[in-house]
Amino acid sequence: MKPPLRPRRLLLVTGMSGAGKSTVLRTLEDLGWEVVDNLPLLLLDRLLATELPAHSEQDDRPLALGIGAQTRGFDAERIVRRIKLLRDTHGHNIGTLFLDCSGTELERRYSETRRRHPLAQDRPASDGIARERELLAPVRRWANRLIDTTDLASNTLAQEIRNAFSEDNLGEPTLSIQSFGFARGLPRNADLVFDMRFLRNPHWVPALRPGTGRDTDVAEYVKADPAYPEAFASIEGLLKLLLPRYRAEGKSYVTVAFGCTGGRHRSVHVAERMASQLREAGFSPTVTHRDLGTAPQDSLEGAPVTP
Repeated sequence: MKPPLRPRRLLLVTGMSGAGKSTVLRTLEDLGWEVVDNLPLLLLDRLLATELPAHSEQDDRPLALGIGAQTRGFDAERIVRRIKLLRDTHGHNIGTLFLDCSGTELERRYSETRRRHPLAQDRPASDGIARERELLAPVRRWANRLIDTTDLASNTLAQEIRNAFSEDNLGEPTLSIQSFGFARGLPRNADLVFDMRFLRNPHWVPALRPGTGRDTDVAEYVKADPAYPEAFASIEGLLKLLLPRYRAEGKSYVTVAFGCTGGRHRSVHVAERMASQLREAGFSPTVTHRDLGTAPQDSLEGAPVTP
């Protein structure tokens, strides 16, 4: 006997062509969902009937399925029957999101993009819109969530989806903290750059020069700068304010870079300590030190400042 399927969270995303299905699916994918769009319904049945490997790393990923009137083999009544069967037989948590939009707004969108309606390739868009409403009516009645996108910009729709469907550990931006040396150029992909060259430089202390910001004596020297406590606290507070906002806006990657002259002492210490503080606050940063392996050079550091 075939073993029963493990319950999964499934979301069928459907609705009027031009109402924002692509925006919704992209947003769900950014949130960590597995997304399949416009799969022929014959293959859709097979997909839903396929058990995941017992120890798959993706066991808990929810699945979003994009379907529409243009999907090959589309039959709204059969889709509703299939949803009921999967829910009742296998215990799948299945939701249906229907994206609606006024006919006038849909016509305007098709006119602006110069696209043809998929159900009215050689006729006015209004004919295709009317036909599509008729075809989708059973699914619309069945849907347990409806969003009218008539007055929604795409970024507003994306934000609404993030608020409604984000889950723990899904959609969290990948946070990277990096140290670097200005003498070797700015990192290319940094979103936020903080210049640590205002702190006193361990390079000009002979006993500290061979070390790095990971060494306790170097770190204590940097932390003893009078400007350090307030500056570090201010940057930490700023990051704790911004990182949740980046997540809310759907940003997938956030890179924070700390720079000093050579990239071996001040920036390394601050990057390491900042990562530690953010971990205590519930974030999961990874730390890289771009220039840590370079040899200390007086020519890069410039002349020391005399107090």
